[in-house]
Amino acid sequence: MSILTFNNFNGYDQVALVRNEPSGLCAIIAIHSKQLGPAVGGCRMFPYGAEADALQDALRLSRGMTFKSALAGLPFGGGKSVIIGDPRREKTTELLHAMGDFVEQLRGSYIIAEDSGTSPDDMQVIAERTSFVTGIDESIVREDPSPATAYGVFLGIKAGVAQAFDGNDALLGKTVALQGLGHVGYHLARHLVEAGARVLGSDINPANQSRAEHELGVIPVSPDDILFQPCDVLAPCAMGGVLSESSIPKLKTRVIAGAANNQLAADSDDERIRQRGIVYCPDFAINAGGIVDIYHQEQGASPEDRARALASIGDRVAAIVNRAAQSAVGSQRVAEWMAAENLPAPLPENDKSEAELRGAA
Repeated sequence: MSILTFNNFNGYDQVALVRNEPSGLCAIIAIHSKQLGPAVGGCRMFPYGAEADALQDALRLSRGMTFKSALAGLPFGGGKSVIIGDPRREKTTELLHAMGDFVEQLRGSYIIAEDSGTSPDDMQVIAERTSFVTGIDESIVREDPSPATAYGVFLGIKAGVAQAFDGNDALLGKTVALQGLGHVGYHLARHLVEAGARVLGSDINPANQSRAEHELGVIPVSPDDILFQPCDVLAPCAMGGVLSESSIPKLKTRVIAGAANNQLAADSDDERIRQRGIVYCPDFAINAGGIVDIYHQEQGASPEDRARALASIGDRVAAIVNRAAQSAVGSQRVAEWMAAENLPAPLPENDKSEAELRGAA
């Protein structure tokens, strides 16, 4: 196994790359910050076109995890791992064992968890080679985190709607365009329909789209067209990078609030959205329900305490979009400032203070 490790990599605590020819593993672990505790983050397996694409994804995802945990008040740092490969064809026991050996080499700096392309069963296989795995303690009967994530997003949508519609967070009669109807998207669609919203939905998996259509009454839309539907709320719940220099001018929505990670293709897209007058609910603030609920389950919290922890997601999103409106600054930047306020030391990439940017606005 060949491991190449970089410390203090462009503002990140550590970035490590591994290649293991016998198993076919090619993977990256990015640790953005360990200020609040060990870096906790999922392992994504995806057939990236190039290693540079995988590295960029790992860096952005791990940075988002730092902000997600800090903003939610969790004792975790930010980390993420990516495996380059098709999970449907290339995932093997040997590859997962090699990934476990890779995690073990970092001696607890990074704690791995499931993510897109991996599963709880995969984490059990990885745990045969390392103890630095979360979500596998069989003494704790965990629930699927997807409903908690979806409920947090639902509360965040209501906060975004209240900001855009003069304090009225009602979803009755509102149109929501929902991109992605998988585990989180389906549960989110159910909440929206129950609240009286008209839901347009798409998914690249026809089975997901059909299920949402027949069970929830979601109106099917082509995946190519869903982002640009006239709507009150756009909810990206699939892959990241969908809000870009090319897509933002074509959006026909008042609010963007969804579960997908890394929705902005570039940091500058935060300001592009603000210039359009669209209320943007930052992804790492709105999609924290899963990790928040898992943490509180592991702490033995009561159902009432878990519910309060999830309810706080809506409050934080409301505070973010309100502060962004008052500061005339993009809400992603504001959410990062608010997360950084919970960190003991400044992060290298927070190079401009709120006062500086407000003065430049």
